[in-house]
Amino acid sequence: MNKFLHPNGDPHNLTAYKISVMISVITEYFISRFVSPRSRNIDQMQQAARSCKQNIVEGNAAATTSKETEIKLTNVARASLSELEEDYLDYLVFNNFPKWGFDHPRLLKMRQFVKTREFEENYRALLPKLNAEELCNLAITLIKQTQYLLDRLMQRQQERFLREGGIR
Repeated sequence: MNKFLHPNGDPHNLTAYKISVMISVITEYFISRFVSPRSRNIDQMQQAARSCKQNIVEGNAAATTSKETEIKLTNVARASLSELEEDYLDYLVFNNFPKWGFDHPRLLKMRQFVKTREFEENYRALLPKLNAEELCNLAITLIKQTQYLLDRLMQRQQERFLREGGIR
């Protein structure tokens, strides 16, 4: 028997989702340690970090009946990361810290390290060892990686929508 509706797999297995959880944890830690309790940025950063992971889950669930909604919500997740990235960039600028360029030696090492199982399993223990500059650049690195993964996910979603159609 052919099914009309086809649910997606578990979104918690997506690498983009797993990294978005790390970004959310890192953001909460960063706020608690480096952002003034009176700052309006607290709510903005928390909501942007939360929105990414929540929209990945919601888009995945919506895909059962609307591939179009799935694509839109995946894009909302990506847009939330862009907003959060801007908050981290602002923090660097306003506090006279450098954003590590693509060829910065510490960024090159970090980009490799965040892809390892060791980082995934131990990143929480690493956070107290990092200063504000390092935490911002870590968050930005993870945001960039997740944006890349979400771009690829949206491309696959669009291809599937064009190939299989979708209900509105």
